[in-house]
Amino acid sequence: MSFDNTQPPTPPGPAAAPPVEAPAAATPAATQRVHTLAWVALGLAALGFIFACIPGALIVGWILLPIAFVLSIVALILKGKKWPGIVALILSVVGTIVGFVVFFSLAAAAVSDAIEESTGSSVTAPTEETADAEDDSAEEPAAAAGSSRDNPAAIGSVIHGPEWDVTVNSVTLGATDQVAAANQFNEAPEAGYEYILVNVTTTYTGADKGMPALVQIGYVTPDGVTINGLDSLAVAPDALDGMSELYTGASATGNVALAVPSATADAGVLVVTPGLLADDVFVAVK
Repeated sequence: MSFDNTQPPTPPGPAAAPPVEAPAAATPAATQRVHTLAWVALGLAALGFIFACIPGALIVGWILLPIAFVLSIVALILKGKKWPGIVALILSVVGTIVGFVVFFSLAAAAVSDAIEESTGSSVTAPTEETADAEDDSAEEPAAAAGSSRDNPAAIGSVIHGPEWDVTVNSVTLGATDQVAAANQFNEAPEAGYEYILVNVTTTYTGADKGMPALVQIGYVTPDGVTINGLDSLAVAPDALDGMSELYTGASATGNVALAVPSATADAGVLVVTPGLLADDVFVAVK
């Protein structure tokens, strides 16, 4: 008897699992950098802001700031850190606002200076009084005559405006009868009032032509109330022709009638405005 030593085949076992690979080490994300365009925008915005604050270089700021604004917008769209672009955007906007503020401040100052220069009024006193004023000025400087009601210019003084020279030749108090006789339609003054006549000479000194009506003659009462010719509408004898056209160097002379309080007629002062935008000058009535 023989024995078969052949081993029966081993049944297949479960399939071996594939080797598990160790997870790869995570690589750190690449560090974000600032895009060059953002730095350019920030630099231009900073320079523009500085120039916008300097009156003499304002135009340079206005050129740089819009460029910085556009570049900052582009820089915010591109990849990279955003903070330089944001700062550039803010600087460009704020700088533009500052530039406009500086510009309008300069413009306002220029207009103010031009108005002061063009509307200033001055007074030339009569010849004798001028000599006396020169002698007194060596002792103590005084306020300009005509600059206030307390220091009026003398009758006969020449008041200089931007386009007119005005001379108050005389003041006639208590002239109600003369005014009444000048025109039958002249109304009598109110109770307690009387007419005065102010004789003036207006000379046009501008470049073209003008009308004496642009020169205003009024009266200020002791308590500070201003009275002008329109308050009574009386036609004065030998009235100043306010509508005559005067060319450079031409003059017109005539009277202006004003109704003033009788009790204080000699205590007030005249107020002369030599042109529409000129400064007021005060003149004594006697």
